[in-house]
Amino acid sequence: MDYSQTASPESTQKTIQALAAHGILAELVPDGASALARLKELIPAGASVSSGASTTLDEIGFTEHLASGAHPWNNLKAAIVAEKDPARQTRLRRESVLADFYLGSVHAVTEDGQVVVASNSGSQLPAYIYTSPNVIWVVGTQKIVPDLDHALARVDGYVIPLEDARMKSTGAPGTALNKLLILKGEPAYLNRSVRLIFVNERLGF
Repeated sequence: MDYSQTASPESTQKTIQALAAHGILAELVPDGASALARLKELIPAGASVSSGASTTLDEIGFTEHLASGAHPWNNLKAAIVAEKDPARQTRLRRESVLADFYLGSVHAVTEDGQVVVASNSGSQLPAYIYTSPNVIWVVGTQKIVPDLDHALARVDGYVIPLEDARMKSTGAPGTALNKLLILKGEPAYLNRSVRLIFVNERLGF
């Protein structure tokens, strides 16, 4: 399977419907600029905002926009970046998973509504699973796969090698698949909002 190919309209709509049945509100926008505009609509003024490291958020311009301060939000990542003491920075990073809005991306979404996230440290996973009341993922439709077997194959054989190469190109030691989240649904009783914005173009890995 070509894991870099964007999904067909039929596959995308099937996945959106399946996600809704699992408590995840998904929608489709045509491009990265539209995704960024949609995020600006969804996040209200005064909200605290944080995000995990995400090539997708970088590519649509959200990472730069958040860092710029040209918005009405409380950017929790700014304090993390500014803090030079490793222990204090770790504490701030842990506290950031309580942000009103936590943004990121995922590595595979199945047509039957399961979401798969690979992580080295797991720093973003508490927010995705429980701690943040509002989670928004921005996802290129090339990440839609038929089933969980394909999702896991996508992570192991496609995502991790590309991310490892990307990190090494920056001088970092690379990455490792230490933690893997398979989210099968969001329980209504948690009263959280979990959204997924599909973008009809290739974004991230």
